[in-house]
Amino acid sequence: MREGDFGAVLFDLDGVLVDSELLGNTIWVELLAEHGLTLDRTAFMARAVGGTHRALFDWLRAEHGWEQPEGFLPELDARLAQAFTATPAIEGAAETLRALTAAGIPFAVASNSLHARLLLKLASAGLAELVGHHAYHPADVGGRGKPLPDLYLHAAAALNVSPTRALVVEDSVTGVTAGVAAGATVWGLLAGGHVHPNGAQALRQVGAARVLHSHAELREALGLSVPT
Repeated sequence: MREGDFGAVLFDLDGVLVDSELLGNTIWVELLAEHGLTLDRTAFMARAVGGTHRALFDWLRAEHGWEQPEGFLPELDARLAQAFTATPAIEGAAETLRALTAAGIPFAVASNSLHARLLLKLASAGLAELVGHHAYHPADVGGRGKPLPDLYLHAAAALNVSPTRALVVEDSVTGVTAGVAAGATVWGLLAGGHVHPNGAQALRQVGAARVLHSHAELREALGLSVPT
């Protein structure tokens, strides 16, 4: 492998391996509007991408004075579960995972998604078998999701690789911040179908060493060939 001979690759999920951000954030904006808070979807996504539900509820309270009413969270969970049954993989994601496997390079997923949604999205996108049991979420680290480094530290430890020898692949400022804090090399990957409000510049500003725009570019940068 090129670019530092990484000992492992640690992927974010949403926007990096699966194209779920537009699906999920559309549900959020629609349900918030039904409960009295109308927000522009693009502006909401600028805040939401990469974050946890807890952080979003804190932001809604602080910035908009909005408190979730009784029944909001169960309805949100139900609608997200339905939407995520149609989660597509990002183009080339499966090929990247297969190429890493063929090269003998360990990899894991570290996501702010809740456990059930993480598994649902991987399964819906056809990536569950490729990822196996190395899919981690905030409950694995006592709820300390990104931008804290705990998820990436946990994933690296699970692969028995020092985080300083790991490559983190992310699409959000929140995730890049977590990877950098963990001591990993971080690359941005802006391959998802949603609009990235801050783009490559924002990822570089918080420590992304480079920003790529497709899984084909990612494989080329890592010197990986898709197995035939």
